[in-house]
Amino acid sequence: MTASSTPTAGVEETIRSLEDARYEAVIAGDLEAFTALAHPELAYTHSNAVVDTRDSYLDKLRAGFYVYHRIEHPVDRIVVTGDTAVVVGEMHADLTAGGVRKTLANRSLAVWVRESDRWLLLAYQPTVLPQEA
Repeated sequence: MTASSTPTAGVEETIRSLEDARYEAVIAGDLEAFTALAHPELAYTHSNAVVDTRDSYLDKLRAGFYVYHRIEHPVDRIVVTGDTAVVVGEMHADLTAGGVRKTLANRSLAVWVRESDRWLLLAYQPTVLPQEA
């Protein structure tokens, strides 16, 4: 059985496209699109260890606390088990946070859950990559 014919291949493709859509939404400032992708119980952890709920993260985006200028998010692998998908990868971004311009280089873990035939982002956790010597 090839990778493209495995039962989870369609789910992996869907999750990749949802990951693209959520990053595109925050870059574009499309809060409605991000809200449609985010679980009401979202736990969004930032690389400085601050944890936001879906609503507090949206409030910060709405207020301009976080302004994303560029995001690259290579995916290393997606693990699907039942109605849960875990995305292991990286997130590299240029953003303004609290009025300070920053460049991020993180490993990342995103958790998506399927509810009522919709996949929603339940959790996100970045970890700062060590600086190269």
